[in-house]
Formats: sequence, structure tokens, C-alpha cells
Amino acid sequence: MTLHEELLQNVEHKKTVVGVIGLGYVGLPLILCFAEKGFRSIGFDIDTKKTGALMRGESYIKHIPAERIQKAMKSGLFSAVADFARVKECDAILIAVPTPLNKNREPDVQYIVSSCEAIAPYVRKGQLIVLESSTYPGTTDEVMIPILEKGGLKVDKDFFAAFSPEREDPANKDYRTETIPKVVGATSPEGLAVAEKLYQQIVIRTVPVSSTRAAEATKLLENTFRAINIALVNELKMTFMKMGIDIWEVIDAAKTKPFGFMPFYPGPGLGGHCIPIDPFYLTWKAREYGASTKFIELAGEINIAMPDFVIHRAMEVLNDQHKSVKGSRILLLGLAYKSNVDDDRESPSYRLMEKLEELGATVSYNDPYIPVIPMTREYEKFAGRTSAAISANFDLIIIVTAHDEYKTLDVQNLQVPILDTRNIIRQPHPILYKA
Repeated sequence: MTLHEELLQNVEHKKTVVGVIGLGYVGLPLILCFAEKGFRSIGFDIDTKKTGALMRGESYIKHIPAERIQKAMKSGLFSAVADFARVKECDAILIAVPTPLNKNREPDVQYIVSSCEAIAPYVRKGQLIVLESSTYPGTTDEVMIPILEKGGLKVDKDFFAAFSPEREDPANKDYRTETIPKVVGATSPEGLAVAEKLYQQIVIRTVPVSSTRAAEATKLLENTFRAINIALVNELKMTFMKMGIDIWEVIDAAKTKPFGFMPFYPGPGLGGHCIPIDPFYLTWKAREYGASTKFIELAGEINIAMPDFVIHRAMEVLNDQHKSVKGSRILLLGLAYKSNVDDDRESPSYRLMEKLEELGATVSYNDPYIPVIPMTREYEKFAGRTSAAISANFDLIIIVTAHDEYKTLDVQNLQVPILDTRNIIRQPHPILYKA
């Protein structure tokens, strides 16, 4: 029996032990899916607070209930560890770690590198190793595989390698891990067959592509498409505002067309782990081939500039109230990058907070899902601040995140000017503004 035939058979009979490196918003739901489908599953993370919480049956992600973790624990199929030596127990290893940008807005693959280096000493013959982190085309071939081969094993001879981009959308009520098709690319037909077979155990269907590079490029296309269209409506918002036209009214009307139009919505800036980052991965890699990505770069410039537009609008609103930014008390509603989640990665709220304080404002925030600001790489100076109550003790309130809790805000009784960047307050009021 060949290596890939044995792996296929083990998957078929659920003898495959699945390991997931990185237990965040992508890795945790992924590993739980395998445990729920009857596979022995081991989650790995260098953060012992996370592994400890999971072993106690606790959840640290709002939309993943603790009951789900507890059920997986009781089945005896799920465990969470910080000991990477246990990678040798796994037949399939899925890497789902962050891929941020550095200060120069260039790809930072240090977490992929460190994860591969951590597991390399324990890679053995007969394993499948899949990278799920959003990254530039060529990462699997150029970064992951060379590290894994340092011990003498060879890809497609001793182990298989694949890339399958994550498609998580936290708190999406319509789609979850199991119901989202999974794109899969590998370095050989045999590796592709094994990777597909594995993912077919937990997702509605797999979408095979010709190579790991094609799979890597697929994720970048998906998020670049969104980034460009968001930039378009952001630019139109600013243009239409000068014309006295409400962009949200225009979008609502345009989306009634049953073909040829897909609604995208403006906002105070991009947030999250993919859309603000992935297009820059593509433009960076394109330069290696002498290719210019002007369209993508222009969209990035527009989206990056949106917090500045919001601040300009804040100045106008305060001016209407005969006040200046300096010395004003400003409350930001929402620290999470999207509605109804506790994920603050790349949130535009941080940039607004920083810029407003530089202008002399006293800035507080409110977020029902993030009661305390965690430590972050870029904004560690804000760590430890706590969510403030919504009250009349502010000169301006800026809605940054469209949490459901904010949609019923009583503007009439609050009597504080509100700058709504998400168009969630529909009750007209003299001191309600849009941005």
C-alpha cells in the first residue's frame, strides 16, 4: 500500500489524528469540527492561557460557546496543549497562525516560520501538513516546505504538503466552518487527494485547484475584491456627501437590481485579519515579478485614509456645537472591527483613538464584547483601558462598530451629538450626523 493510500484509508476510518497549530478565530472552530466528526484532535498554541482555558472547558471567543468545547472535551477526542513535541502523534497538521503586516506594510510571516520551526523536529514520515494562513502565492513552496525538509524528509516522498485558505467569518449566522466550501491546493496529485479527503470529513464540499500557489492566490483575490469595492463606496460616500446625497440610500436603491450589482458598504476604515492586509501581500509579491498593481494600491490608500475623513467630520460636528477637538470628551462606540464579535484586530477604532488624542481630545470607548482593551502590538499604550458607559457626559459620540446594542440608541434623550459611520441610527435628529 502506498503512503497516500494508507493516509486515505486512515481518514476514511477516522484513524487520522488531526493537529491544529494556532487556536484563534480560525484554528479553534477548525479543530472542534474534527473532534465533533469523530477524529482525535490536538490543538496547539504557544499561549498557555488559551490551552489552559480550553482544558477547563472555557471559551475565549464570544461566538464559540463554552458548551461546545466542553462537549468536545467529554468525548475524549479533543485536547489543547503547548507542547509541540506531540506533533509526532498527529497524522495531519493544519497551521492556522496570523500573517500581519510589518511597519512598512510588507508581509510578516514570522508566525508561519516559527510554527514550522517548532514542528520541524517532530515531522515524521506519513504526515500531511497544510498551511491555512492567508499569505502571498509561493509561501507554502518557498517558506514552509524548506523548513520542514531540513530534517531530511522530502515532500511528496515522505510527507505531503498542501494549502487551504481559511474562510472564517466570525459570528456569521448564515455560514459556519462546515457550510463553507474549502479550496485546496497541493504539491502533488497524491497530496491533493489526501488533503481533499481530510477536509471532506468536515465541510460541505472541497474545491481542488492545480497548485498551492493557485490556492494562495484564491484567498487574495477574494479579499482584494472586497477591499477594492469597499474603497469604491468609501470614495463615493465622500463624493456624494459633497453633493448632498446619502450613499446608503443610493446603495439600498441600487441593490434592488437583481443582476450585475453586489452591495458593499462604507465605513470608518478597514479592520479584521484579512481585508486590510491581504491586498498588500499581493502587491508586495507582484513587485518581485515586476508587476504593477496600481488599482489595488489606490484602493488601499482610500481605505487607509478613512479614519482621517471621520476625524474631519468630527471636527465639523464639534464646530457646529461651538467646540474644538482639543479638550473635547469623545466616546467611540465599538472597539471590535465588525459587529457583534469580540475581535479587535486591525480595528479602525484604535487609529481613531490615537489620532483624536493627538489632537488633544480625551477619548473613551464602549464595547459590550471587549470590556478591557487587550495588549496589542501596535497600540499597547491603550491596553488595560475599560469600556465606559454611554452617557451624556461626552461632547461627541462616534459610532464605529455596528453592534446590535447601538441600533436602539436613544438619541433624543441622550442629547449628545452623534456621528454615525455605519448608518445604524435611523431616527432623524438635529444632532445626528453621518460620516
